[in-house]
Amino acid sequence: MEINPANMDTTVKPGDDFYKYANGNWMKNNPIPDAYSRYGVFEVLEEQNRDNLKTIFDEVSKDKKAKQGSIQQKIRDFYNSAMDTVSIEKAGISPLKAELDKINAFAGIKDIQKFVTEQHVAGNYPLFTLYSAQDDKNSNNVIANTFQGGLGLPDRDYYLDNDARSKEIRAAYEKHIENMMKIAGYTPEQAIADAKNVLKIETQLAKISSTRIDLRDPNANYNKTDLAGIQKMAPEFDWDGYFKGLGVTATQEINVGQPKFMSGMAKMLKSIPVAEWKSYFRWDLINNAANSLSSAFEKEHFAFYSATLRGIKEPLPRWKRMISATSNALGEAVGQLYVEKYFPAEAKEKMLTLVNNLKASLSERINIQPWMSDATKKEAQEKLKAINVKVGYPDKWIDYSKLEIKPDSYYQNLKNASIFETKRSLAKIGKPVDRSEWGMNPQTVNAYYSPNMNEIVFPAAILQPPFFFMKGDDAVNYGAIGMVISHEMTHGFDDQGRQYDKEGNLKEWWTAQDAQNFKEKAQPIIAVYDNYKMLDSLHVSGKLTLGENIADMGGLNIAYNGFLKSQGDKKDKVNDKNNLIEGFTPAQRFFLSYAQVWRGNIRDKELMRRIKEDVHSPAEARINCVVYNMPQFYEAFAISPSDKRYVAPEKRATIW
Repeated sequence: MEINPANMDTTVKPGDDFYKYANGNWMKNNPIPDAYSRYGVFEVLEEQNRDNLKTIFDEVSKDKKAKQGSIQQKIRDFYNSAMDTVSIEKAGISPLKAELDKINAFAGIKDIQKFVTEQHVAGNYPLFTLYSAQDDKNSNNVIANTFQGGLGLPDRDYYLDNDARSKEIRAAYEKHIENMMKIAGYTPEQAIADAKNVLKIETQLAKISSTRIDLRDPNANYNKTDLAGIQKMAPEFDWDGYFKGLGVTATQEINVGQPKFMSGMAKMLKSIPVAEWKSYFRWDLINNAANSLSSAFEKEHFAFYSATLRGIKEPLPRWKRMISATSNALGEAVGQLYVEKYFPAEAKEKMLTLVNNLKASLSERINIQPWMSDATKKEAQEKLKAINVKVGYPDKWIDYSKLEIKPDSYYQNLKNASIFETKRSLAKIGKPVDRSEWGMNPQTVNAYYSPNMNEIVFPAAILQPPFFFMKGDDAVNYGAIGMVISHEMTHGFDDQGRQYDKEGNLKEWWTAQDAQNFKEKAQPIIAVYDNYKMLDSLHVSGKLTLGENIADMGGLNIAYNGFLKSQGDKKDKVNDKNNLIEGFTPAQRFFLSYAQVWRGNIRDKELMRRIKEDVHSPAEARINCVVYNMPQFYEAFAISPSDKRYVAPEKRATIW
């Protein structure tokens, strides 16, 4: 049953709260399991996915004849080492001993810089991050990029805000660091000192960090220079030695994402005593390794990052966590086995048909916008036509032959996998972009749009109910996976994506007036979400979530238009009460299908965290802030001015 009335709460009027109307009974009947901070469609699919992966892992784990060096051997030995809790328990903190000894031997800034370089090679990023990515203004080339970092809390604002929740988290974080250092074998006095030093250093880093809203401005975060330029910007750091240590020789083009941060971070290297830096690097190392060490570290890490921050009551069973860890570390190796077993070829064909129909729908939506000039519409149409589509899995897989995985050390296997991926990534710097690469594994329940690639990508794992029904009717598929497709395409025309041209370059292709018109059209959308209340006093941040909200609002309009196109001669009957399936008209099924993919429950702590950190609005807002701004919804459910969430036509927000 694609639209199950048992999941709905029909005591709620669709005009009062469509999210609850569509999902209320499902929410009542599916309380959040103790191991989750939220529970909804994504979590249900991830559970199914883990079961599928467990079947694969069980098969390869029993295969004693897997050829040495094969992906089956690597998956088998990685997963088995992760499940070998006896060896992990016995090892305790010892896997970190060599690195902790190096930290203890720090004599000055040169030792610190050498250690930072070694950590970055290993894929652990104290202080800042360096990564390879397309040049925002020359998308055919890959260059080095730096990005602010170095924080143990998820966002700079946790260190700087003085509301009760932020103060509570800071105090809990300091105590957590102290507890972890004691578990690692340090004296109570040293543990307390380490915790204070870490909080002091990370607070200084937070003060020079850009806000999440600032990070959404691609032009502000594009500051291309070269080796000499970054050395001048942050002279206290030996950049030449750093890049040589990473094995990166192409240093003629380096994008410094946040110059203020890099300059301030380098100054801190000299102004903060070496003894305090020892505390910071000890903590960073232990914190990042915690989930690969003995159970005492795991439990304490869970107590803060899962329980305190997110409200989770208990960890997932180890086998589930280690399946996820293996899938992350050996992403495309696992992906090969996953698609072989679980992805039907016909799903790809049906998806490509949907994408083409929705491209045509977006083309129509662009053409009817009265606020855009013909010149900008022409450019937009060319960009739309150029969007590349990837479905299911890559045409060529990552070669894991140089990655060594052995059955005897989970920590070392994790480290080897991290070093392998880091080196693979850094080796791209200075080379042309490989447009066949994927940024997500096939076994991931998600999708994405890349502005630099100008492409939309749909991994195999999202192509299943309730997102995608192979035999489903058009209304349901357009409301669910059709909306996901349209959402991702709309990202090419949201407040960030619109700034990139059809080649994926950060370039102004809008007329000045059209760009101004777009910004004005975005203001009512910001206001809709700013005014959406959660937990009585919390508000969604309309600016932080603007890109996702534009993609939701535009995506549903485009998907509905595509749905109408799919109906041909029957499009005038989508609201016909004599044209029911499972008790609903096609138009109602479209909107219910959209709402059902966001059904779920969320803990208060997790909701508070996401409102502070997440560029996506909470699920409830993703439904209610969108449908009440669409005239087609009002017609489908006969919404009247007396309904609680009725919005007068002249006040409804939309761009696409």
